Amino acid sequence: MSRKMAAEHNTVDRRKLRGQRRRAQIIEATLAIVRRDGATGVTHRTVAKEAGITTSLTLYYFATLDDLLVAALTSVTDEYTHRIRRLIESEDDPLDGLAHLIAESAGPGRERALAERELSTLAARRPALRPVARRWRENVAELARAQTDDPDAIEAVVALSDGLCTAILLNDDEADPNHIRAVLSKALRQTRQ
Repeated sequence: MSRKMAAEHNTVDRRKLRGQRRRAQIIEATLAIVRRDGATGVTHRTVAKEAGITTSLTLYYFATLDDLLVAALTSVTDEYTHRIRRLIESEDDPLDGLAHLIAESAGPGRERALAERELSTLAARRPALRPVARRWRENVAELARAQTDDPDAIEAVVALSDGLCTAILLNDDEADPNHIRAVLSKALRQTRQ
């Protein structure tokens, strides 16, 4: 590769990297607003202010508000997807791992869980968010399918996971992963009878 081609390649790589960083900055600013003010507080202007950039820059990367909200929700659900995949693929007890993941909503994972729940609820009114909002449920269902092939049991685990996450976010108490695991296990056992 000639020097000129190498320099052009490096310039393109730097621009791409800078663009990825800017998108991530905008997404994190969006999530910060959702956590602090709720999804209704998200506008291109508020995100730009939070990120310390111009509104036109947020519009450059995310042309519509739905694009911005989808990117923010995707950021959260991608993290959950990755973690649930690891639970499914590990030789450990995936149900125990799910219980710990749900319990994190009361502690270190509260802010992300709150943003995910807020944006997922918004999907009822904003169809563009629905495919991404369904990912949590789809991933939990996949984990449950690793435990059983009973569709009722799978549905029960998904519904319980949703409900437990919401209950944890509404309470100020710590969540007990052992209790959560016991509740999920009981749902699997009862549907097998």
